[in-house]
Order: sequence, then C-alpha cells, then structure tokens
Amino acid sequence: MKTKNALLLLVLVTNLSFSQTFIQQYSDIVNQASQTNITNSLSEFEALGVKRRGTAALENTYNWLRNKYLSYGYAAGQLQEDTFTNGAFTCKNLILTKVGTLYPNTYVIICGHYDSIIGTGTNDNGSGIATILEVARLLQNVPTEYSIKFINFSGEEDGLLGSQHYVSTIVNGTTPKMKIRLVFNIDEVGGIAGMTNNSITCERDTGNPSSNNAASNTMTNELINCVELYSPLNGVLSYAYSSDYMPFEDNNEIITGFFETNESSHPHSTSDLLVNMDPVYNFNVAKAATGAMLHFAIAPTTLGTNTFDNDFQMSFFPNPTKEILNINFGKLTNKKSAIKIVDINGKIVFTSTIENPSIIEKINLSNLSKGMYLVNVISENNEINKKIIID
Repeated sequence: MKTKNALLLLVLVTNLSFSQTFIQQYSDIVNQASQTNITNSLSEFEALGVKRRGTAALENTYNWLRNKYLSYGYAAGQLQEDTFTNGAFTCKNLILTKVGTLYPNTYVIICGHYDSIIGTGTNDNGSGIATILEVARLLQNVPTEYSIKFINFSGEEDGLLGSQHYVSTIVNGTTPKMKIRLVFNIDEVGGIAGMTNNSITCERDTGNPSSNNAASNTMTNELINCVELYSPLNGVLSYAYSSDYMPFEDNNEIITGFFETNESSHPHSTSDLLVNMDPVYNFNVAKAATGAMLHFAIAPTTLGTNTFDNDFQMSFFPNPTKEILNINFGKLTNKKSAIKIVDINGKIVFTSTIENPSIIEKINLSNLSKGMYLVNVISENNEINKKIIID
C-alpha cells in the first residue's frame, strides 16, 4: 500500500481523443455486478484476521481465495500456486488463468495483494481483492481475445516481494518470455465512510524505464473512459508508485492501476475495517474494473456465449497450425480426456489419452499431412468436436 498526499497533482481527464464507444453488451455484463458480493467479500476478508507473513490468517486467506474462484466455476487446473520466501516464512501468490480465444499467449493481468501488516487490511487491500473476485466471477463465462491472469499477491507489505518474485521467476522465467499486454493493479479502493466518494484515481507510468510511458498513458486514459462509460464514477489521472505493478514497470511492461481518490487514514492500522469504508463505492469500482477488463482483454461486442459455454471453454491454437497444436482444456482441466483426430476421409490419424491434463497441453502433429481435420475430445460424459487446419 502507498500513501498519497495533498500536494500530488490529480488531473481530472476529459480528453475525448482517448474515448471508446459505449458497448451495450459490456454494460449488460457490468450491471450484473453484485453489491451483496462485494460487501460479503469485504466482511469475510475482515473476519480472516491480520494477514501477516507466517500467520494462519494469511494461509486461510489464500485458501479462501482458491475456494472463491472454484465456486465461480473455474477448474482447479486453472489455479497456480507461486511460492516464495519472505524472511523465514514461505508465502504464496495465487494465479488464475483464463485462456483467450485469439491471442492465448498474450496476457492482460489484473492483480492486487491480499496480505496486511497490522490490522485486517479490509481496505488495504481487501477492497482490491473484492474487486478482482467480482471481475473474475462476471468474466468466467465470457470469451475474450486475450488471455487473462487474475493474480493475488502476498508479500506486498514487506516490499513488493510477491510481485517481484513472480516477475523474475515466472514472467522472465518463461521461454519465450511471457508476453503481457497490460498489468492492471488494484490497491486500496474502499473509500471513506460518510464522504462523497465519486472518483477513482487511475495511475499511469511516469518513471524509468520510460520506453513504455506513452503506452501506459494511452492505456490509462482508456481506463478513465471505461470508468466513465460503465460506472457512475469519474476518472482522475495520477502516477503509479509503490504497489505491485512496480516490478512489472521495472521489467518494461505496460502498467495502469486504481487507487481511491479520497484517501483513507486507516490503512496500516487496527482501524482498517469495513465500518470505516464505503462499500457502495467499492461496488462502483468493481463495475468500472469489469468494464475495463472487457475492453482490455477484448470481449466480443455481440456476446453469444452458448458455444463458448457448451464447449467447456476448450479451444485449439494456433489454428491453422503447422506442427504443434495447443489444446486449452478450459473447464475440463485435470479431467481424464481421450483425444482423436480424424481426416476428411473419416480415417483416424491420431489418438491419445491424457490422464490429468494441464490447462494447456501440446500435441505434435508433424507427421500429419496438410489439410482439414476434426479433433474429437471426450472427457467424462462430455464430448467436444473442433475443426483444425494443418498448414
């Protein structure tokens, strides 16, 4: 968590050159956001206690987050545990991956930390966690062109340790390096009880390296427009610092973020509690964040999701392919699956059984001729058929 002071210049942006067109289908999804869900998540987060490194409360919060995602319909195989050392203690980041339909290897990351340092951290950062959870719930059955990673970091209050570890070991440890379209960080967005909380601060990169500052400025202005298109809030432009997007910024990724405009004095104290917050404001932030994620990850503007749902969010890429076919198992991740590939003459040219498929499995098709094929996947009582082209 960071603190802003009154000397910071916050500019209310109304720059129409960054505007996006209002999309009714996005608004329809945003309007499914639930005030009850936000308030319940804040209450449950608070009840878990002080989430300091090495405490049962921190581990219990990690498990609470896992169970939340599973309750929304995500598969256990879509969840990844990223462990790291924080002093003498082991801490965990939790990553949920939702694979995109057109750019499955490029990610929009929405993130926030779940650890606290003194009090329960209901605003800092239960408010960000409640927002991310609601976005994940609303987008669960919505296809997006880009893949999404919902990341819950630990170790933020000890110096951004969780996000630093993730960037160094996973983002840079992936071969080839993980491709990130945008990192959208949400930290302390709970507002102040009794105040008029009608603005959300949108944070852009103004630091070094500076090569992505212009792109961050563009994305942040797009974020402001999403705020004003899909929520009753106003967007306020500021700069990014001292939260979990900073290791990404240092890694030359494009970043943006949310932070409450009326800054509470309660974080990092025992009074950082729901009673001192504005849950309606938090709800409006969740609406804004949902609209922004639909925009950044590019959901279809005509949202017919029946095929996406009926196929259990399974997809094949690249298609056309040359040698390697990637299968995104979606909701069928970790469920035994039989794969059969049939050519245009009805001949079975490939069979395989995967006992416990990961979210993405690779199949080598280099021995098959160019042409069109039908891929048949049977998992439990579910059957999916997709056409692919080998080029």
